[in-house]
Amino acid sequence: MNSMIKKIFGTFGTRLLNALVGFVTLWFGTNFLGREAWGIGATVLVDVSLLLIAVELLSGSGLIYFTPRKPFSTIFKLSYFWIFSVTAIISLILFALYSQFPDIYHIFIPKGYGVHIVLMVFLYSFHNFNMNVLLGKERVGLQNILFLIQFMTQITSMIINILVLDIRNADAFIYSMMTGYFVASVVGFFCIIPYFKDNRQQTTDNGNSSTSLIATMKEMLSFGSIAQLSNLVTMINRRISYIVIKNVFGDAEVGVYTSGTQVSEATKLIGHSIALVQFSSISNMDDNDKAASITVKLLKLACIATTLCMLVVCLLPKSIFVWIFTEEFAEIKDVLISLSPGMVFMAADMIFSHYFSGVNKIKYNLYGTLVGLGVTVASIATLIPLYGIIGAGVSMSLTYLGTIIYKWIIFKKITKIRTKELIPTLNDFKTLVGSIKQLTIK
Repeated sequence: MNSMIKKIFGTFGTRLLNALVGFVTLWFGTNFLGREAWGIGATVLVDVSLLLIAVELLSGSGLIYFTPRKPFSTIFKLSYFWIFSVTAIISLILFALYSQFPDIYHIFIPKGYGVHIVLMVFLYSFHNFNMNVLLGKERVGLQNILFLIQFMTQITSMIINILVLDIRNADAFIYSMMTGYFVASVVGFFCIIPYFKDNRQQTTDNGNSSTSLIATMKEMLSFGSIAQLSNLVTMINRRISYIVIKNVFGDAEVGVYTSGTQVSEATKLIGHSIALVQFSSISNMDDNDKAASITVKLLKLACIATTLCMLVVCLLPKSIFVWIFTEEFAEIKDVLISLSPGMVFMAADMIFSHYFSGVNKIKYNLYGTLVGLGVTVASIATLIPLYGIIGAGVSMSLTYLGTIIYKWIIFKKITKIRTKELIPTLNDFKTLVGSIKQLTIK
């Protein structure tokens, strides 16, 4: 457990730096680009996330599960072939849609940003492949360094774009994202090169010269299709809010809502840091009872820490947000309050999701997101027209609540863990404090 705590703190520290950089990015965006440009940038990122669903069937989080189980050269060949092929298909589809149905095309794609979206998908795919391989190898520290390189390059590029090149539209943000992914992809490739050698040694030792590409592809597609379908539903949940806000209130309100979600999701780094280490460890573990026990401990840690963090953020006076982001973004505080329960539920959801993925019961993640989608559809049509971006935040909180209720029921059924075992005890805090003290002394 101490080893996991060490990795969690290392990952948390990296994500905290990322949150600070994200805050600086947000400040530059709100102060120099304005609400509309920031809203366009947010729309581009959502589009990229949706298109990545197809690309990451073979190059996504499933790599964390398969990297310890399959020869690396096989995984590399399949993933790279898939990235190039799917990106090419996406490009052709978008071009055809733009040529034949421009009105429909521009409902989803901001004008002039189709090529940018494809390039971002391409670059991010390689970056994400490297990151997932490192996690699958339990090289969490190296993965954190690569993550650090990506977002430090991104913020540096954005500052140059705005202050040196005087780019004052969404391009400033989008170009910085591309630069960050490109640099991190190149560095990450050199980080994974040693695994080709490891793979050759492994196949020699096992007396097996090759693994069927087709058989491995079927396994990865089976796992990846469920994972990405779950991600697709999650993206649809998020995208619905953006579409409704944009069509009812315009890009400016999308910009405010996006800014609020970015601030609130800074707290997501707590659950995300814990879940990444959890997934990496469980994927390399054969003891399901131990995996369940670890999950319960980490679930309590994630929820308590996220709750405390959100309380601090929500207690900040509105004047601070106006001072930081300008009067245009005064509603950020209200958005944060509406999203705060959802951030705690999201932390719990990440822990449950990574448990199901780590023990190859990923179908329950899909079912959970479908429950969440049902909640979204039932709430969003009423809440956004009546309460605007505040209603969108409440709807998102309800969505995550519905999702974790379902996942907890399934988790309890599989593991036989009782509800009272989720309640933090003094012993839990003593164990955590003891682990932190040991790390500090070392």
